[in-house]
Amino acid sequence: MAKKQQTGELVYGINPVTELLKAKRRKLISMYTTKPEPKAWADIKKLLPKHVPVQYVQRDALHKIAGTTDHQGVVAWAQPFPFRKKFFDPNKQKFLVMLDSLQDVRNLGAILRSSYCTGVDGVILTKKNSAPLNAAALKASAGLAEHLEIFVATSPQAAVQELKQAGYNLYLAAFGGEDATKVAFKKPMCIVIGSEGPGITKSILNEGMQVTLPQKTNGISYNASVAAGILLFLAATQ
Repeated sequence: MAKKQQTGELVYGINPVTELLKAKRRKLISMYTTKPEPKAWADIKKLLPKHVPVQYVQRDALHKIAGTTDHQGVVAWAQPFPFRKKFFDPNKQKFLVMLDSLQDVRNLGAILRSSYCTGVDGVILTKKNSAPLNAAALKASAGLAEHLEIFVATSPQAAVQELKQAGYNLYLAAFGGEDATKVAFKKPMCIVIGSEGPGITKSILNEGMQVTLPQKTNGISYNASVAAGILLFLAATQ
């Protein structure tokens, strides 16, 4: 059992575990819950494959397993997330979002949630200086990351090079750009969201159209995940 746990990844929370089971993209290794069982356990149990062992532990033990108290009484070990190995095809995946060195796992999860809700066909993450797609990020995505096609690029520069070679139109969220509410977004396209502090990597800033969300006051900015949600909605609803 210990060996299997080491080869797996932690997933916790009602929605993340539920969506993992619904997506059926990776094998569940084992489950942990408490007695009395959480209210949502009956729904999760219906989705559980028969062979998956369920271990009942004290809530304090569950805190230690999850590394947090935010598990809602459900913790799972599953096979690693199935990242996409092949880059996206503009004829099939026409609407992408790229997260350039995003640092906060909760922002990552929130953007993945918005990506699913707005019909994004694929997500590009960057390996260097970026938040990992861990259990906290999956929780922040309400488990919806389990349904997304996600590709990890070696760097923002490498990702942009692939996007341009494939023929995607790039729209980069930045200050001083075109008013995003008036931009005619054209598919195939990729919306690029920068990191929480510095924003988009300077070396790729001029590789596409810079777009800006209008705001009442200068010197402030939207949270990265909020900005992403608004931009994705604007692009998706045209």
